[in-house]
Amino acid sequence: MNISMGRLRRVELGGCRAAFAFSAAIFASLFFGAAPARGASCESLASLSLPDTTITKAEVVAAGSFTPPPPVGPPPPIGGEPPNWSDFPAFCRVAATIKPAADSDIQIEVWLPVSGWNGKYEAVGNGGWAGSISYPDMNRALREGYATSSTDTGHEGGAASGRFALGHPAKVVDYAYRSEHEMTVKAKAIIQAFYGAAPRYSYWSGCSTGGKQALTEAQRYPRDYNGIIAGAPANYMIHLHVAQVAIWQISHKTPEAMIPASKYPMLHAAVLKECDALDGLKDGLIENPLACHFDPKVVECKDGDEATCLTVAQVRTARAVYAPIVNPRTKQVIFPGMAPGSELGWTLLVNGKDPLIAGDTFRYIVFKDPNFDLGKMNMDRDVAYADKVDAGLNNAIDANLDPFFSHGGKLIIYHGWADQLISPGSTLNYYADVLKTVGAPARQDMRLFMVPGMQHCRGGDGPDVFDMMPAMSQWVEGGKPPAEVIASHKTKGTVDRTRPLCPYPQIAKYKGSGSIDEAANFVCAMK
Repeated sequence: MNISMGRLRRVELGGCRAAFAFSAAIFASLFFGAAPARGASCESLASLSLPDTTITKAEVVAAGSFTPPPPVGPPPPIGGEPPNWSDFPAFCRVAATIKPAADSDIQIEVWLPVSGWNGKYEAVGNGGWAGSISYPDMNRALREGYATSSTDTGHEGGAASGRFALGHPAKVVDYAYRSEHEMTVKAKAIIQAFYGAAPRYSYWSGCSTGGKQALTEAQRYPRDYNGIIAGAPANYMIHLHVAQVAIWQISHKTPEAMIPASKYPMLHAAVLKECDALDGLKDGLIENPLACHFDPKVVECKDGDEATCLTVAQVRTARAVYAPIVNPRTKQVIFPGMAPGSELGWTLLVNGKDPLIAGDTFRYIVFKDPNFDLGKMNMDRDVAYADKVDAGLNNAIDANLDPFFSHGGKLIIYHGWADQLISPGSTLNYYADVLKTVGAPARQDMRLFMVPGMQHCRGGDGPDVFDMMPAMSQWVEGGKPPAEVIASHKTKGTVDRTRPLCPYPQIAKYKGSGSIDEAANFVCAMK
């Protein structure tokens, strides 16, 4: 029999989908016996019996009456407008505690639309060290008709603190991957119980740590989700945090090495002057920073120190931020450098008193010493030790996504070119690794969108307001891969620019006429 490889793959995928549906039926029978003919009341979910799980709340929240609890600690450095709760629809709110290990204390919430459920489930990710439920992202998902869930990943303390890890190895495992999978399994069971039907499709959406969680799910639990959206993923977490410490060391080496925050607009303007028009359009955005070879020496002070230039020491610091972090002995790259165009956001990384979230990785997970001196961290010996101690637990860099793609899973990754916290080069490296490892299925089932001018997850001068979920659902449910995603930029709440985001390596090219602030006047094309 002569069957083409394309036909064979479709037959295989059909078999996988059938097996997946059968597994879902078995899953439902394990939890509930025969699937119920209709759903349960919200309040009755309080008595739902699930493994290692205690339901702590099950109540209907009337429309417009929900007020999220105050945030625990400072929020993660992710921009965006605060959600509106005043006209929030009614929903069934279920809270639960999951204890898969003796020291586990995973808190989750599952929100279920009282009416208008679209038959689908969307889990949302966290930022930084997590430590709280992601209420703003649940707000968006529920408004769009999804049943949704979030977890604190097994500890309290907010996105800025990793203190929970010291002396609690089980909680580190929960944070790294276990809490997300446990939440997913339990959320699907709660959805089944409430509606009397399992979700037709399941999706994950998250940025930063949430992007790392997205890739972790695809790698470790490839059948949890049909579609996964990973924004600015912190997936090479250990080396990312090494790089953040290294930049902090360089900028704090001497008082002269520090670049005052007041100079970043000047530096950014110099970058735009040299590289803005490389794509054929002068619009305040660098469409392809890989083509920009800016050297900060062009703004070096001729004498002394002025607000309009960088001193010799400050030029060295700027060069170090753009350059990859390398092992001083082996010269191997540890992590890519920041892209030209990211300068307006350097304050957190370069000028902070502490290297952001990164410091807690080494204080509480690697060296288990709250007083560990980050200024003396060795970029050879200590990096090797960190890799050994973590042993891949907190990284999500496995490029073999074939198990995820083989059952029809779709992956969208996006990253801002002006990201000031996670180098976009890291995402480009992972994308290339997946293409090399998986081959044709990755080209069919994965898309990468690089966003010009966007900072970490949101913010910046670029088109940073967009929703990947419609594109993802059309792809998973309708077989239509996204050819573009329309994004917008707002100033003081008013949209002042729209632009198509294009599947990498395409970029948005101006057609040559019409407003440069309207997406309709651009087309996705190769560089």
